[in-house]
Amino acid sequence: MISKKNFIVIYLILIAVVIGILVASMITFYICHKNSDKIQSGVSVKGINVSGLTREEAKQLVGEKLKSELNDHIILKYQNYEYYVEVEQFEAKFNVEASIELAYQIGRSGKIGKDIKDYASVLMAKIDIDPILDYNQEALKNYIETIQAQLPDQLEQSSYYVDDDKLVITNGKNGAKIYTEELEQRIIEEVQDITYKNMCIDIPTFTEYPDKINVQAIHNDIYRQAQNAYYTTEPRMVYAEVVGVDFDIPTVENKISENAEAEEYRIPLSYTKPEVTVSDLGMDPFPDLLSTFSTKYVNNPDRTTNLRLASNKINGKVIMPGEEFSFNKIVGKRTVAAGYKNAAIFSDGQVTDGLGGGICQVTTTLYDAVVFANLQITSRRNHMFVPSYATGGRDATVVYGSTDFKFKNSRSYPIKIVSSVDKGIATVSIYGYKNENDPEYEISIETNLVKTTPTSLVYDAYKIYKQNGVVVKKEKMSRDTYKKY
Repeated sequence: MISKKNFIVIYLILIAVVIGILVASMITFYICHKNSDKIQSGVSVKGINVSGLTREEAKQLVGEKLKSELNDHIILKYQNYEYYVEVEQFEAKFNVEASIELAYQIGRSGKIGKDIKDYASVLMAKIDIDPILDYNQEALKNYIETIQAQLPDQLEQSSYYVDDDKLVITNGKNGAKIYTEELEQRIIEEVQDITYKNMCIDIPTFTEYPDKINVQAIHNDIYRQAQNAYYTTEPRMVYAEVVGVDFDIPTVENKISENAEAEEYRIPLSYTKPEVTVSDLGMDPFPDLLSTFSTKYVNNPDRTTNLRLASNKINGKVIMPGEEFSFNKIVGKRTVAAGYKNAAIFSDGQVTDGLGGGICQVTTTLYDAVVFANLQITSRRNHMFVPSYATGGRDATVVYGSTDFKFKNSRSYPIKIVSSVDKGIATVSIYGYKNENDPEYEISIETNLVKTTPTSLVYDAYKIYKQNGVVVKKEKMSRDTYKKY
């Protein structure tokens, strides 16, 4: 009979033998694994078993499976409106290669103790590697900005414009603003989740409030002392006349405080006319045609009325060097009192009738003329849909109070806008003076449809500079996303 003491000794010896066999086996398997070109057992990538596969075999298997299962689009919802964002639009794809390399390197660090530990741990507990989702963050942010511009509850900033002898100050309206970073994160999370649990995301928004009306700032902006037009010959320069403009600040502030919720305030302006205008100078102050551009329109009476009203507002406008042109400030709010009619507009993801419909054709015509004149664009946004009168990437939309078209006279000499709407043609020409201080180029615009998805079109627009027929520079102007009709 074996004594208790001997039994314990035998028991411990057996345990040691078993452990030795296990360790020896583990070391043997590890050595075989280390000298193998295959991924160890117990490893998967995004739930796909890659045990015993070479790196190339694993890349092909995982790549094909994830490509077929990658969520191709996410639905974004705001109230009763839906917006589609396709993964193609922001170039989303799983980084399969990095994930497979991570799987292959398990147990291959070169540190034998760590390698055996890692090898054994993965063998017993198994591991699933979640690949990183690579994507074009700038493209996704741009697309979210496009959705922001299309939300039905748009913020309308307090603003102003001049209507004949009146200063019209408009109160702003609250609007919905997207939590951009939160929405971006949620989109990425849903694309990473190939189980398709949540293909629809409620767009996270908060209420954005308009800036308070700053009467002093408005006064600083529009106040002018009367100034006669004059010109110099050395160097040649024309200085357009300035009509003196003023209003009483305390009177306006009192009017606003008495009725803070009013939609608008109309304030009489006092004008002082200059004695000498450009037309009195006895010379052609704008001798050179810098650019011209035309678009065709269908002669719908109400839409044509809107086109002519907007065109007449910008016609004859002189912009000094360094001065910025704002379409909304020059044209003003589109109202019935100003003569605007209802015509087709893009609104809330569809085509509907709206006051002032059609004036974006004037904006678009002006935009192309400005590009051809090599002036600096400072604010421009594309339409929701590609308009009938322009190619994708060559349009400009405006919404009073929220979306403006602006450019700066970046030349060394004043420019003059000549605009007309007649016989089915809207034309904008820009005149100035060509001189040695402003290098002249033959400007053209190149647009490319770079991507088509089930619900959208993506265009890139480039500005091409030529001298003597030779391209000297190519500059990307924009990447624009449009909804399909």
